[in-house]
Amino acid sequence: MRTAFIVAVAGAAALLGAFQAQAFGTIRTLGQNAEHERITRQGLAAQGFGPLTLDELAGKRGTFGGVGAPDRPNRGLMSSSEAHCDNGDWLDVPDYSRPREVAQTALEQCRAYIFARMNEAVADAGKLVEPGDFAINLAEASIAKGCRFNGRKAAAKCNVLEQLGMAFHASQDFYSHTNWVDPVRRAGSRLDDPPGMGQAAPTYWLDQALADHRFPDGLISGCYEGFPESRHCEGRVKHAILSKDTERSPRGAGGVYRLAMDVAAEDTNVRWIWFETRLIQVYGVARGSRIACVVRRDDPLRCKP
Repeated sequence: MRTAFIVAVAGAAALLGAFQAQAFGTIRTLGQNAEHERITRQGLAAQGFGPLTLDELAGKRGTFGGVGAPDRPNRGLMSSSEAHCDNGDWLDVPDYSRPREVAQTALEQCRAYIFARMNEAVADAGKLVEPGDFAINLAEASIAKGCRFNGRKAAAKCNVLEQLGMAFHASQDFYSHTNWVDPVRRAGSRLDDPPGMGQAAPTYWLDQALADHRFPDGLISGCYEGFPESRHCEGRVKHAILSKDTERSPRGAGGVYRLAMDVAAEDTNVRWIWFETRLIQVYGVARGSRIACVVRRDDPLRCKP
């Protein structure tokens, strides 16, 4: 029994480390407070989502939801830099261990991942409403049996919620894992206290509606190569230094954790607005609007043509 207890504690500790190292929280234990769920619900509060649909997308107690899919241990994405906007670290000091261009590329890959997931959500959504007569495909629109979010294609609405959730997760992590919202008063080029950018609104750089995607000067994220973090990223700006994943995170002090949450929620709303706009651009006003309604509503039959 003692051996089993030790194994269980060790497993929980490893899981805790992995969760804490990766992102805003997805669960309500192990030091997390369901940050991704809360951000998603805050960001989409005015968008008319049905409660069951929002539960699937944002998650609820005991579930990960679409937005928590990258944190599911069996999904294989917990150490993916692009899924969490990690490893964009660089510092303007002599002999930093990696070039600035490599750090920028890592963050650009995260942005490309977000855009790809959003575009895939638009493509998957086309199966919800037929062309021509705009009839709703009820089999593709049903979430009565719940969504698995396991990376395998299922009913179209589940696929859409999964792709949106993956994009939301990465963009929300951006505000925790980078120095975008960190106070500019953090001065100097120190590994344990790199400069902040002092922003209080979503970044133009992740806005798909804009054509200008010039890389923000000074933007970095933290290095994450595995748990425990103390054994990795020697001589680099670490994830643990920059992250604002929980209220106890050092970089989240002084209201910065709450700011990161609020800006991430605003970004989530902007991302949904882009999605609705893109549906209309791709499928036309009548069909695109009905598709958006089917994505939001629990009962697709309430979406009038």
